[in-house]
Amino acid sequence: MVKKHVEEKKLFVLDTNVLLHDPTSLFQFEEHDVYLPMIILEELDNNKKGMTEVARNARQVSRFLDEIVNKEKGDISRGIPLAREGEINVTGSLFLQTLSGGVLPSPLNHEKGDNQILAVALELKRAQPNRPVILVSKDINMRIKARALGVEAEDYFNDKVLEDSDLLYTGTRELPSDFWDSHGKDIESWQEQGRTLYRVKGPMVNTFLLNEFVYQDDGDTPFYAFVKEKNNQFAVLQTIRDYTSQKNNIWGINAANREQNFALNLLMDPDIDFVTLLGQAGTGKTLLTLAAGLMQTLEHQTYSEIIMTRVTVPVGEDIGFLPGTEEEKMTPWMGALEDNLDVLNKNDDEAGDWGRAATRDLIRSRIKIKSLNFMRGRTFLSKYLIIDEAQNLTPKQMKTLITRAGPGTKVVCLGNIAQIDTPYLTEGSSGLTYVVDRFKGWRHSGHVTLQRGERSRLADYAAEVL
Repeated sequence: MVKKHVEEKKLFVLDTNVLLHDPTSLFQFEEHDVYLPMIILEELDNNKKGMTEVARNARQVSRFLDEIVNKEKGDISRGIPLAREGEINVTGSLFLQTLSGGVLPSPLNHEKGDNQILAVALELKRAQPNRPVILVSKDINMRIKARALGVEAEDYFNDKVLEDSDLLYTGTRELPSDFWDSHGKDIESWQEQGRTLYRVKGPMVNTFLLNEFVYQDDGDTPFYAFVKEKNNQFAVLQTIRDYTSQKNNIWGINAANREQNFALNLLMDPDIDFVTLLGQAGTGKTLLTLAAGLMQTLEHQTYSEIIMTRVTVPVGEDIGFLPGTEEEKMTPWMGALEDNLDVLNKNDDEAGDWGRAATRDLIRSRIKIKSLNFMRGRTFLSKYLIIDEAQNLTPKQMKTLITRAGPGTKVVCLGNIAQIDTPYLTEGSSGLTYVVDRFKGWRHSGHVTLQRGERSRLADYAAEVL
């Protein structure tokens, strides 16, 4: 019986890009074995120099391999246990290449690293015909070539938060029309600071998440609230502040739709430390976030300054090195910031040209533009930190940024997971998807997916049909 279990163990041949993407991938295959061709060690060595995320990951993989290999004093050709101290799920072994690769079809260049890995996978399949040999790679063409040669191949799935981005938490929930009939028994309501709160009981209570927005648009008086408290017996729903009303405008900006109203409630709530806003181009993510930041920095003085950063991944060809200081180098990437500041500044019609110029200078003195490359080791105290284009961040980069937050700092992540420019990142594995899923239901975080574009009819139609 034990022998049968051993024979059914799969042998996963890892491509270099999997290790560079997730250094802990070595330990993610549970009871199955992992095989590393020698060319992978060469490629790790070629990638280890520098301060990029790839270089750091290459060095981390090398440290893991050193730790694994050094603890095995016997013949490593028999396999080295992968289990680290305290891990009980990882029972597989690591095998390093000790045999030569198989023979590849002549059209394939034998000098190329990818093809050498394919040759090793072919030889393993020939040498162990009764055992599943699977190549794991983030490279689509590599997987196609493997299948063409008869080798089973698959993507690395462990980093994916969701298989389908449609399942991603939206932060909002429409209440059914019979909600108050089924949850209105023993209802309690009271007023606090101009808001109405309802304590409700019923079958839906267990499915609610803290800070999730609930709404009913039926009838003349729509109901908009968020889940302030919940347990197994009841949930407390608190009505939201109406930012569509001109009297509640934020730096001259009003919410143009329901989701923008929800977003401003999160952005203006001092008890919410972490906000994520998703939405396609033109839904108002950056404008709302900047308006709320300026209001709380300059008017309310909740935060000392606004810090804005984003991933510098070009859409087209890179234009080369940029001159100047850190802020000057980041300026070409901050067109969205300048565009939105223009909109916010033009709202003050009474100030005149001189007044607007003075306001612009004051605003720019309180907004700092920072590069992601110099974030390690920093701590931000009482800052309003905006991370733009966050869909291009890996989960590890996202962790590095969010853990910079010190006391009194609010972090806002903006992005559109349909526009990912970073190689090997997908909607399911993006750092933005990762934090939306991991932070949902935490008392001091909130999320809204913005649905409707408000930029222009042209932009809305283009986003829909192109």
